Amino acid sequence: MPAEEDKITTPNNGLTTVQFSAEEALKRGTIEERPPAELKRGFKNRHVNMFAIAGSIGTGLIIGSGQALASGGPGSILVAYLIMGTCVYTIMTAFAEMAIFAPMNKGFSGYATRFVDPALGFATGWNYFFKYSVLLANNLTATGLVIRYWREDINVGVWIAVFGVLVVALNFLPVEKFGETEFVMAIVKIIVLVGLILCCFILSLGGSPSGKHIGFRYWKDPGAFAPYLAKGNLGRLLGFWSCLVQGAFMFMGCEVVGITYGEAKNPRRAIPRAVQQTIWRIAVFYIGGVIVLGMTVPYTNELLLSANQEKTSASASPFVVALKLAGVETLPALVNACFLMFTVSFANSDIYIASRTLYGLARDKQAPAIFMRTNRWGVPVYAVSAASLFCCLAFLNVSSSSSKVFSYFVSLSTVLGLINWLNIVITYYCFQKGIQAQGITRAGLPWKGPLQPYGACITFAITVIVIIFNGYAAFIGGFKLDKFVTSYLGIVLYVFNIVFFKTWRRTKRVRAEEMDLVSGRRMYDQDADAEDVPKAVTQRLKSALWGQ
Repeated sequence: MPAEEDKITTPNNGLTTVQFSAEEALKRGTIEERPPAELKRGFKNRHVNMFAIAGSIGTGLIIGSGQALASGGPGSILVAYLIMGTCVYTIMTAFAEMAIFAPMNKGFSGYATRFVDPALGFATGWNYFFKYSVLLANNLTATGLVIRYWREDINVGVWIAVFGVLVVALNFLPVEKFGETEFVMAIVKIIVLVGLILCCFILSLGGSPSGKHIGFRYWKDPGAFAPYLAKGNLGRLLGFWSCLVQGAFMFMGCEVVGITYGEAKNPRRAIPRAVQQTIWRIAVFYIGGVIVLGMTVPYTNELLLSANQEKTSASASPFVVALKLAGVETLPALVNACFLMFTVSFANSDIYIASRTLYGLARDKQAPAIFMRTNRWGVPVYAVSAASLFCCLAFLNVSSSSSKVFSYFVSLSTVLGLINWLNIVITYYCFQKGIQAQGITRAGLPWKGPLQPYGACITFAITVIVIIFNGYAAFIGGFKLDKFVTSYLGIVLYVFNIVFFKTWRRTKRVRAEEMDLVSGRRMYDQDADAEDVPKAVTQRLKSALWGQ
């Protein structure tokens, strides 16, 4: 008879439980053997919350929204961002349900392996790793180009090297130190963006040097919905679709806060708070931002159209265009300095995401075991080193011809990111089937996401449509092979990854009734019980002193 403390308790339904020994569970494969070294839970709740709030506030939001505004107009961009924001929120809540039910430090690929098929976990993990490794090089290039606002005489490769060394060094720090660094930079990003939104709102109400009251005048003239690539209703439809595709790329990355769940000290409290912050971030930063931009910048303005040709300088931001139109000429340099903070922060988090994804792949034996090794601070040093090597790709941007080839790489990575949205939804669907097959009701889950499970189904349908038609521009005005390849090659690579791994490892789909719904939960429950001890002691003292 095993000792009482060696028993694992897992819900069998909303009311009853099933108990068996840890040794028996290990033989049955329902819990995993721990590697000699693991990631440490060094992220505090405020680190995870701030990662969720500022996780996607970067040059994409500040600059890319200008391209969407010029293509579709203020009405199209608002509707498109509302749709994609809802999709991101349902993805976040779906993943949070799984992460709170069974915490793991293997990232998205670990859950795909555990609940669907190891082949899907392999494809998910490697997609995420290469996506953020390539974006690391892109963001490092952006740091150099942003500095060229002041110094055009210095080669961009110098700044790539300087900031590359900086972000690599930050990722070798203990996770709590890394968390503090990102916490500070996140606060700066939030302050800057809130300041820009408020500034544009004040300008639209007549707070400019000219005192001109704008309001929603630009929604009437030139209009709310801009034609794009064609005239009439077809052009307005294409303009809206351009905003929807741009919005999908813009929101991509909001879900990566899920990577931090494995290193959160208290997942049961940190994860729900991080998810709830997502809806406020979408409402305030994205929706609020595009509303004030539509009020202060007409989509036909020459400054906006010309700025979109310079996607990495301060002048490319529609916020800066709004300031210039209002006669405020002193802020662009300050905004550019803030953009530098954004790009450094994103390069920093790119290494973190890529390395933790690679660590999770190694844990699932889908990558070399060396990437699973950690130092005494719990940092996966070999995984961080491998991700950091992609800094060298940024030097391709030193020449214009290589920069064009590299832009194809970035476009490919964004398509892979959309595919990984699908992977999260598919994993969640299989997870729901698993708990139903094993007699666990939704009422028995420790946390239930709003709009679920129906929200995930709607998000799946929208994401599939965006992936299929995101390369529409390749067929308008003559067939464009380069746009077609960068829009759809990711799908081919994704399918190849799945077929390759299934052929190599002979993997099978995880059956719902045999799905592992125990691993990690015993340690999770023990941690939660330990945190409840001080509360229990406090209550006993109150009872002894005051009879409460």
